[in-house]
Amino acid sequence: MTPDLQTIDKSWTLFLDRDGVINHEKEDSYIFHYDEFVFYDNSLKALQLFAKVFSHIIVVTNQRGVGKGLMTEADLHAIHLAMKGEVVAAGGRIDSIYFADSLSNDHPDRKPQPGMAFAAQKDFPEIQLSRSIMVGNNISDMEFGRNAGMYTVFLQTTSPDQPLPHPAIDLVFPTLYDFAKALHLS
Repeated sequence: MTPDLQTIDKSWTLFLDRDGVINHEKEDSYIFHYDEFVFYDNSLKALQLFAKVFSHIIVVTNQRGVGKGLMTEADLHAIHLAMKGEVVAAGGRIDSIYFADSLSNDHPDRKPQPGMAFAAQKDFPEIQLSRSIMVGNNISDMEFGRNAGMYTVFLQTTSPDQPLPHPAIDLVFPTLYDFAKALHLS
């Protein structure tokens, strides 16, 4: 099931993974402080374009580093506050950020379980998950989207060799900005 990009308007919601989507992942580790947070080229421009299209832009991110005690929730909030500040300064927005710090893969909030989508829907009752798109760089992101009833967009930023087609992937783009351009031009 592939969404018709031309039908996407302000009644739609965009869900984004963080690491490997908005910013570079830190290989085999976690982003502990904002000085380690590096936006992908043009991801700020992508967020500016998305702000014109979507009613809500929600970040959903697994953050096991907090659960492992390698960083605090305050550290994570400081990273997110600084990230949102740069996004707003570039003309974009992120309406809310949800994170799962559980060490258990079966926790209802940890992707691929859909708990963070349901939390967003509880906070923003106007969100229709059937009119939502999940963008991520891992199959667990795609399964999260599927489990919540969303369309899915896979970014090839960290897994360019992902076998396709895949039952959990609706659309594929090299980067977040490529997806934003496709939306903006449709």
